[in-house]
Amino acid sequence: MASRNFISVGRKIVAIGRNYSEHAKELGNAVPTAPFFFLKPTSSYITNGQSIEVPEGCEVHHELELAVVIGKDGRNIRAKDANSYISGYALALDMTARNLQQQAKEKGMPWSAAKGYDTFTPIGEFIPKDQIVDHDNVDLLLQVDGVTKQQGNTRDMIFSIPTLIENVSAIMTLQEGDVILSGTPKGVGRVLPGETITCELAVGGKILSQLRFPVVDRPKA
Repeated sequence: MASRNFISVGRKIVAIGRNYSEHAKELGNAVPTAPFFFLKPTSSYITNGQSIEVPEGCEVHHELELAVVIGKDGRNIRAKDANSYISGYALALDMTARNLQQQAKEKGMPWSAAKGYDTFTPIGEFIPKDQIVDHDNVDLLLQVDGVTKQQGNTRDMIFSIPTLIENVSAIMTLQEGDVILSGTPKGVGRVLPGETITCELAVGGKILSQLRFPVVDRPKA
């Protein structure tokens, strides 16, 4: 199954915005009434143990997410059929240059730069679909230097994963190996070089993924 190697074969990262109401509120945003998303480049992937780079002049925030790995191509997928297009999951972070994002929002410009830097999508190993029977009951935890910053459960999503798949695939074809980042719970915050992010994904008290990412300055050209 090629989607097990999603980091190398996937063509796009579809990131869902404001899919937890408390996160929307903590950033002063309205709670959405319909899903919305933005795209991230696959060149932003890093894997467990690699370093998250903080570009000069950027205030970088962590956003913890359940990633959904697409297992086969699909267009105009109905929510009731969406599960058959999922091959598995992964634990992921959507790193954000918050100051650049805010500047872009104020000018009505896209967020691509704020979300698309190299190393801005740290992601864990492929978790087969059969290990997460209920994607609406997944525990997510993130710590910075051992201090808990984000702790949530996917049951608090505004829009379910099938709804997200239906919405995205009505606009663009989802292809094998593509990843949907399903949104982040409250508690996002800044990280600084020298700190270490650790995070985990658990189902029913069983930990399925544990990740560790040191934070460093982005090397100057």
